[in-house]
Amino acid sequence: MIKIITVIGARPQFIKAAMLSKALQKRSKVNEIIVHTGQHYDDKMSSVFFEELNMPVPKYNLEVNNLSHGAMTGQMMINLEPLLLSEKPDWVVVFGDTNSTLAGALTAVKLGFKVAHIEAGLRSNNLNMPEEINRIITDRISQLLLCPTLKAIHNLKQEGFDNLTCRMVNTGDIMYDAAIHYSTQAAKTKSLSKKLNLSKYVLATIHRAENTDNIEHLMRIIDALNIINKEMKVLMPIHPRTHQIIQQNNIVCHFELIEPVGYIDMLDLIKNCTLVMTDSGGLQKEAYFFDKYCITLRNETEWTELCENGYNTLTGSDIHKVIESFHHYKDKNIGDKSMFYGYGNTAELIADELLKDI
Repeated sequence: MIKIITVIGARPQFIKAAMLSKALQKRSKVNEIIVHTGQHYDDKMSSVFFEELNMPVPKYNLEVNNLSHGAMTGQMMINLEPLLLSEKPDWVVVFGDTNSTLAGALTAVKLGFKVAHIEAGLRSNNLNMPEEINRIITDRISQLLLCPTLKAIHNLKQEGFDNLTCRMVNTGDIMYDAAIHYSTQAAKTKSLSKKLNLSKYVLATIHRAENTDNIEHLMRIIDALNIINKEMKVLMPIHPRTHQIIQQNNIVCHFELIEPVGYIDMLDLIKNCTLVMTDSGGLQKEAYFFDKYCITLRNETEWTELCENGYNTLTGSDIHKVIESFHHYKDKNIGDKSMFYGYGNTAELIADELLKDI
């Protein structure tokens, strides 16, 4: 029996883990144990996802949250160490670039357990982003680098990973698997966009620290969205932390704010919107999956292939760039697309890679 411990803590990781779990369950000699670090602890951001995604309930919940970066990562490692020593996994699987990712990878490798990093090789080239530091370190100490794109492979090769004792594989993007699988499920449920009586609208999200922790950045983005809302409705499912900062600073939003939505409802909102505006990495891709142009409210992105091919544009918090980009994209539709992110079988390919040589 092969034992795999999957470490997750943030909402996008739940979605990716749900797809991997479905693939692993098809393999008869695999025991997957899910560990939830607790990083996303709000019920609307966490437990409801497990129910909605129909994924296994975590065997362990470390309940580490609401701490600084260092304290959170350190406490996760403290809690993970005895767990890993007790379970003795063949693989520790981590996703993406969060504190949970780094904590899982560091704890595992220090104890001599192999690490597989899903979404390896992404680079924004901005070391001021905590996520960039997390992904670089996680890549360097992982034995299996599961890359979502050829560009990610190229990034690793440029950094000399060919000379390291690790395996790099372009598996495609597991989020594409999820988008295909759960959008089919979304079509069978009552559409949130219809419940809200939406027609033409911009779907917007803000949650990155570079925007929420810099009040000037946040105010400029809100000002731009207020202006755009006069021409086309702007709808924002509001992240709890972003909402708190907006209220504390008396920032006025003239567009519609709604409570955080589940993944299936978010897919419905993406499929039916006119345009996406976000600082989320995952939402940039999901916009592309469903043929929507995206305006990214950051100065860089990990998904450079979308910008290079004109599907995405970077504006940062520059009001003029945001509004100019809105006018550029608002009446455009995406035609033929490249298969940057694989063919919807990424979870199966990852499962096969995990079972090699064991």
